[in-house]
Amino acid sequence: VSVFLFFFFMAIVGMLEGMQIAFFAVAKLPAEERGTSFFGKKTCDLLFKGNGENLPGFMIGRQLTVVFSFFLVASITGLNITPGEGENIFGISDGAQAFLNYGFHGAVITTILASITWQLAASAFPMAFLNNPVTYILLCIALFLEFTGLCAGAWVLARVEKKVQGLQYDEVYVGTPEERMANNHADKELTPDQDVGHLTGGGFTGHLCGSHDALDGPIKSKDAIDAAA
Repeated sequence: VSVFLFFFFMAIVGMLEGMQIAFFAVAKLPAEERGTSFFGKKTCDLLFKGNGENLPGFMIGRQLTVVFSFFLVASITGLNITPGEGENIFGISDGAQAFLNYGFHGAVITTILASITWQLAASAFPMAFLNNPVTYILLCIALFLEFTGLCAGAWVLARVEKKVQGLQYDEVYVGTPEERMANNHADKELTPDQDVGHLTGGGFTGHLCGSHDALDGPIKSKDAIDAAA
């Protein structure tokens, strides 16, 4: 049972980590380019409906789910073996056993298997994550957890930070994707060679939003965009 729960919650955390990357990867795309399947479109419709509060709402619910899952994974991977009693795991030294009792091995395992690996995959293939039915289910769960108000204070603190720092939506500075296209400031599509932030050979070339050409005067043709790259 412990082995099943370990991999189950690792997969849940991994999906949530990948969803976070995938959602932000498509957030600046035109609405018609988000999602290419039934569940992909349902996910995007729910995530970006209204004034977009469901995206930060997902971040709150996602964090609650991740914390809960990590607590369970930590209870499974944690060790509580007293050094010096001859019961050290794999016969390691007492010093090494004392070190493992702190749980660092569990932190490394979960960071690699339940976080970084999924984030890298989602950065290369965000559409694959969006089109996954599990993504829609987890999004609904995350939004329900946010709706319960367990972390409602996060909204208050975020609004305070916004007021103090004078933060504005990205659209205030670079406009919406549709506005940028209408003004000949369309996002530049990145080639696999240029897209250093994604896995080599990834299925998503990506877009560069808020680039130099999108901010400094009109670009009249795609050739001019390529020349400015």
